[in-house]
Amino acid sequence: MPIGPRRPVFYVTVLSIGFVLGGFLSALLRRFLPASPAKDFFTWTVTPSIGPLHIDLVILHMTLGPVGLQVSLLALVGVVFAYLVARSLF
Repeated sequence: MPIGPRRPVFYVTVLSIGFVLGGFLSALLRRFLPASPAKDFFTWTVTPSIGPLHIDLVILHMTLGPVGLQVSLLALVGVVFAYLVARSLF
C-alpha cells in the first residue's frame, strides 16, 4: 500500500460514489420500510442549499441556483463504505 498523499481526484471520486450509493440505499429504505422510528431515523435528511446566485457581468448575465445537497445517515455510511473499498483496492 503506497504511503503519502493521494490525489484530490481520488477523494472526489470516493465521495461521489459514496453519496450515490448512500442515496440509493436511503431511497430504497424510504420506499420499502414500513412507517416506524427506524424508517424515520435512517431516512432523515439534512438539505443545505445555496442560492440563487446572480452574476451580472458586462456581456453576460447569469443566475445559478438554488443548489442543494441532501445528506442522510445512509449517505455517510455509503461514503465510509466506498472509502474502505477504494482503500483496499488502491
